[in-house]
Amino acid sequence: MLRTLLRFSRPHTIIATSVQVFTIFLIVVGSLQALPAALGPVGLALITCLALNLYVVGLNQLTDVSIDRINKPHLPLAAGDFSPQEGRRITFAAGALGLVLALIAGPYLFVTVALIMAIGTIYSVPPLRLKRFPIPAALSIALARGLIANLGLALHYNQVFGGQIPVVTLSLLGLFFFGFALVIAIYKDLPDREGDQLHQIETFTTRLGPRQVLNSGRVILTVCYAIPMLLALVWMPGAAPFFLLLSHIVLSAIFWWGSLRVDLGDNQSITRFYMLIWAIFYAEFIVLSIYELIRVNS
Repeated sequence: MLRTLLRFSRPHTIIATSVQVFTIFLIVVGSLQALPAALGPVGLALITCLALNLYVVGLNQLTDVSIDRINKPHLPLAAGDFSPQEGRRITFAAGALGLVLALIAGPYLFVTVALIMAIGTIYSVPPLRLKRFPIPAALSIALARGLIANLGLALHYNQVFGGQIPVVTLSLLGLFFFGFALVIAIYKDLPDREGDQLHQIETFTTRLGPRQVLNSGRVILTVCYAIPMLLALVWMPGAAPFFLLLSHIVLSAIFWWGSLRVDLGDNQSITRFYMLIWAIFYAEFIVLSIYELIRVNS
């Protein structure tokens, strides 16, 4: 049961949410030493965001069972490991839990959770079902993952712990992750072409083809990496800008290495590449939190 629930929760998104909750705290507070005393509020934010995450991915699976039987047959609903009734109970319980905990945690987190739940709902559920349309679908993911979650968590932590919001670092983070989330949004459908075409779900992959989608993501993510690298050069010298420059050179090199190795005719290769993108996504949060800690303490 627990393993099935873990598959239902989409582990790569759970990891991303967990990393995001902790690293935004470090960026706002600017001190690793403050974490032990803050475990209560941070833990509450984490459970709230994980419940939100489960609601969003669960709802998406509930509305995509027939498509997932082709594209992702390992998922619990598509594989028959969960019944639709079980999936609905888990999803709606997670949504209710997320809203209640967010209300307890504070107004900024509540608004953040409510907005992302609304976006996740209109993304998956008719009549809007934005996932049918490439541009609204990509913008929905980018807004939720890249902007609303980061800004909402930052404002929540600032309200709870006080201090001065690092506007420059958070602006860089928001801009970078909006672009990064766009890339995730267009790459996520690369291995799903067959099922999406069969069920008339229009994605960038079905419209433009895998090669053009891959190249578009390369351009967007290269620009995303170029911005902090250029800023680091402007802010030189210093330990923080040097770390910012070096870390983004390494991460961009890893991305390009992966994008040059992917075989667009092999779904397993595409899936490995997509998971690499998520790993770089996690790494970016960690990099920016370390950068902020170095900047504040140097």
